[in-house]
Amino acid sequence: MSNSLRGNSLSFVESMVMGIAGSAPASSVALGTAVLIGTAGHFAPVSLLVFAIPMLGIARAYQALGERDGNAGASYRWTSAVMGRLPGFMSGWALLAATLIFMVSGSVPIATATLNFIAPQFVGNVVITAAIASAWFAIIALVVMRGIIVTSRAQLIITTAQLLILIVILVIAANHVRQVGAVNDFDWRWLGKGLSPDSLSASALLAVYFYWGWDVTSNLGEETSGGGGNAGLGGLVSIFITIVLYAGFAAIALLVMSINDAQHATDNLIFDIAARAGLGRQGGLLASAAVILSSVAALEATMLMFSRTLFAMGRDGSMPLRFGEVSEKSQSPTNAILVIVVLGLVLIWGSAFMPSVEMILSTSVKALGLQVDYYFGLAGISAAWLFRHTYRDSLMTWISLCVFPALSSFVLIGLGLYAITTFDITTNIVGIGGFAVGLIFYRSRPYGQTRSSAELSLE
Repeated sequence: MSNSLRGNSLSFVESMVMGIAGSAPASSVALGTAVLIGTAGHFAPVSLLVFAIPMLGIARAYQALGERDGNAGASYRWTSAVMGRLPGFMSGWALLAATLIFMVSGSVPIATATLNFIAPQFVGNVVITAAIASAWFAIIALVVMRGIIVTSRAQLIITTAQLLILIVILVIAANHVRQVGAVNDFDWRWLGKGLSPDSLSASALLAVYFYWGWDVTSNLGEETSGGGGNAGLGGLVSIFITIVLYAGFAAIALLVMSINDAQHATDNLIFDIAARAGLGRQGGLLASAAVILSSVAALEATMLMFSRTLFAMGRDGSMPLRFGEVSEKSQSPTNAILVIVVLGLVLIWGSAFMPSVEMILSTSVKALGLQVDYYFGLAGISAAWLFRHTYRDSLMTWISLCVFPALSSFVLIGLGLYAITTFDITTNIVGIGGFAVGLIFYRSRPYGQTRSSAELSLE
């Protein structure tokens, strides 16, 4: 065993594809759009544009921080260097918790889409859904354990295919609306009339769920040609691509169906859009194929995020040293991957005790947003502090690297804190409880002799 990942394994294009795959366009649209429309109503498409702005601020911070230190731990490492050991550890822990929560919300769409193909009568059955999700989960884990090169090649094929399917369905649905007319004609009230602070904060967290995952590129900074700066740029570019898809599908959903129908289409909204656009069952199955591909790609990316973060924490001594070891054959952190496989399967089957698939998705999507807001926010603040003096060189650089990330962080953290007051007890237990568990594993001193020789500083 060593503690060095395979360097120069990913090109910029592969990094960008990883960012798109991590955001899971098809599965995010399939399950997240319904929840967002139920929360924000006609404001849903606009909310995806508005709340993409702080996400871009954080992505810019990630790119700049990655240029300083392209570390597999990304936010964990940067926050530790700027703020200290405890904030850094909790940043890493928040990512680990978020990825574990996603193991549930990301596995449900792939199971539902599979059932649409082989046994539509069982769609919505939580036990059968958990069984199908577990099978897919195990297959994906085997691919990830083969190493980053095999995983990247699979991502290129899978992500390209899902993007083509999404674009085809979106264009056909838009043409259908042009020819037949819309169920809901566009109204300027879509821009936010009647929104409450509660629905606004909830919409912001849901938007975080949509875009989250692009930061996998930074976790692969040690394995990317050009280092962390190139990896961060790949994540930044991927956000612009997903903005178009997310806002486009939210708008189309409101044009082809009523708000009531849209907010209850939680199993696969793309399936319903394809059917209403006149594509029939064949179009619906094409939509299900896109969701399967998207879920596979997203789960792969999520496993990479978890394993690289846990690997970096183990290598630094923030977690047991065995997690900082790399398999000599695959040059991947096998021990860290096995952790997410075991915990992911436990959570998938644990969710089977919830009364409905809709409740599983709603709870996990909102709880995940809290974790992401926290570690994104700390990374943005770290960048703002690190680049606080850049105004001496250039005002635009200072705005880009200090002001923009700082404001983005305050928006995300503030909305997350407010949203806690609006959540039900189950969501708060999952979201806040995820943080509390992390304190059990925190130690003020490293676990033995650390494996990393790098100084914990970005200055």
